[in-house]
Amino acid sequence: MTTTSNDSLARLALVIESRKVAHGGDPGKSYVARLLDQGPDAFLKKIGEEATETVMAAKDIDRGGATPELKSKLVGEVADLWFHSLIALAYYGLQPADVIAELERREGTSGMEEKALRKAQQRAAAEK
Repeated sequence: MTTTSNDSLARLALVIESRKVAHGGDPGKSYVARLLDQGPDAFLKKIGEEATETVMAAKDIDRGGATPELKSKLVGEVADLWFHSLIALAYYGLQPADVIAELERREGTSGMEEKALRKAQQRAAAEK
């Protein structure tokens, strides 16, 4: 990830943080403040909707070809998904940097190895 992308995510996270009611956000004037104020059910529902719309946009490319319009739609849906995911992170006191650190930790590890490691860790935790 480039510094510019990371900076953009960090700036957006700061805006989202500022929309919390505790920081002066007004649920009557701010979409983000309203979602945060309504709690997990509200923003998790949006994440589910945006994830579905992302899948549908990708399937449209599969069916219709990688036209600029369909690619743009996919990018827009992923942006919506990321945005709502950033709201969830803020709600739970996390930052985009936490996700980036996790991706960096996984770098160089095959997906299959990573999945096997997570399963082993879950089994070990369940045994405790």
